[in-house]
Amino acid sequence: MAIQQKLQARLAQKLILTPSLQQAIKLLPMSTLELAELLTQEMVENPLLEEAPAEEATPEAELAQTEQAEAEKKKDDDAWDDQDYEYFFGEYLDDGYRPRQPQEVKELPPIENTLSTKGSLADHLMWQLGLQANDELTREIGTAIIGNIDDDGYLVASVHEIAALGPWDVADVERTLEQVQSFDPPGVAARDLQECLLLQLRPLGLEDSPAATIIRDHLRLLQNHKIPELARAVGCELDELKQHIEIIRQLDPKPGSRYTPAESQYVIPDLYIVKTEDGYKAVLNEDGLPQLRISPVYRRLLDKTGEGSEETRAYVKDKFRAALWLLKSVDQRQKTILKVGNSIINFQRAFLDHGIEHLRPLVLRDVANDIGMHESTVSRVVNNKYVHTPQGVFELKFFFHSGISSTYGESVSSVTIKQRIRKIIENEDPRRPLSDSKIMNILQKEGLMLARRTIAKYREELRIPTSNQRKVLY
Repeated sequence: MAIQQKLQARLAQKLILTPSLQQAIKLLPMSTLELAELLTQEMVENPLLEEAPAEEATPEAELAQTEQAEAEKKKDDDAWDDQDYEYFFGEYLDDGYRPRQPQEVKELPPIENTLSTKGSLADHLMWQLGLQANDELTREIGTAIIGNIDDDGYLVASVHEIAALGPWDVADVERTLEQVQSFDPPGVAARDLQECLLLQLRPLGLEDSPAATIIRDHLRLLQNHKIPELARAVGCELDELKQHIEIIRQLDPKPGSRYTPAESQYVIPDLYIVKTEDGYKAVLNEDGLPQLRISPVYRRLLDKTGEGSEETRAYVKDKFRAALWLLKSVDQRQKTILKVGNSIINFQRAFLDHGIEHLRPLVLRDVANDIGMHESTVSRVVNNKYVHTPQGVFELKFFFHSGISSTYGESVSSVTIKQRIRKIIENEDPRRPLSDSKIMNILQKEGLMLARRTIAKYREELRIPTSNQRKVLY
C-alpha cells in the first residue's frame, strides 16, 4: 500500500479560548484589592494605559485640549514666561522683605492612635530569662526552650530533643525548664494540659489540694462531667467538690494566648446592597480601584499621517489592543458581578428584610439560569468576594447552600436550621441540657423532619459540645 500525502478540509466546531476570553475568566475570581493591584501593574507595563482624572472629559474634548496645549507649547517654546520665572527663581531674587504670613499649624494625630510594636510571648519570656539567668549555659538552654514554645504557651519539643540541639545534658535542660516554667504567665512551657493546670496551682499554694488531685488523677471524669463518680474518687461531698471545680474553672488552659491575640481582619466588601425607595439595589465598591483610560497622546501615534516609524506604530498598536482587551474584560467583570448581586437580591429579599431566619435555599444553577450565564461563571464570581447587606457583611458563598423540605411544603435553608439549633441550645437549662434526640423532636414538631445524626452533624459544624459536656453543676 502506497503512502501518500493529501490535503483535506474538514468542518468542525471547537471551543477556543481567545486571549481576551482567558483574561476575562482570570479577572472574575479576583477580589477588588487583587484587581486594583493588577490594574496598577498593567499601567506600569502598558504605556497606553493611564489613570483618568477625577472629572474625566469626553475623548473628543481630551484630544482637543491636548492638541491646543501642544500648539501653545511650540509657539512659546523659546520664550520665558514671567510668572514661571518668578515661580521657579523667586526665592533667589528675594530682597529681604516678605509680608508676615500666619503660620499654618499642622494637626497631629492623637497619641493614643500611634501604633507601636506589640510584644510577643517569646519577647516576654526572653526578658524574664535575661533577668533571672545567672550563667551563659542557662541563657543558651533557656533560649532554646523559649524558641520551642507555641503561641498557646506549650512546649512542643521534648527534653531530649532540646538537649540534642546543643552539647547540653538532659539534667541541665530539665533544671532550666523548671526555671522557665516559673515565669509569667503561670502555666507557660507546660508539655500537656495537666502540667499546665498544675503549674498554675503552684503559686496559689494548692499543689496538694483536692483540685490538684482532680487534675492529676481524674481529669477525664471532670471532662466528661461524671460528677458523682468524681466525688467518690476524690472522697468529698458534692458541695465541697463544686468549690474545687470552680477553682479549676478559673485556670487558663492556654496561658500564652493573652500575649498573642488574634489580629482583627478587616473585610472590604466588593459589593453593596443598599435599600432604596423602589427596593434593593446592588452597587459595586470601586474605592481604591484605578479608573483607566487609553492615553490620547499614544493613541495619536496610530495615525499613519502622524510622526513615527512603522515599528513604533506596530508597537503602539499591539499595546493598544492589549489595553482594549483589559478595559473590556474589567467592564465585563463589573457587569457580571452586578448581575449576580441583583439576582441574589431577587432570591433573598426575605433575608434582607427580616434576617437569617428567612434565608432561602439557593444553588449556583438558580442564579446562572436567572442571569443567563453558565454555572461555572457564577462560581468564579462568588469566589473570594464579600457583600455588605442591611443584615451585615457576608461572603457571597454564604447565600448558596442546600435546603430541607418541611411538612408545610416549604424549603428551609440549612443555615436557618443551624441558627434554630443554636437558639434552642442557648435557651436550654444548663443543668439539664438537651440531647440530640430531644432537639430532633423539637424540630419535628416545627415541621422539620431531620434525623438525629443530621442534628449531630449540624451541632458539630457549629462547634457546640455534646449535652454531657454542656452540663453544669449549678
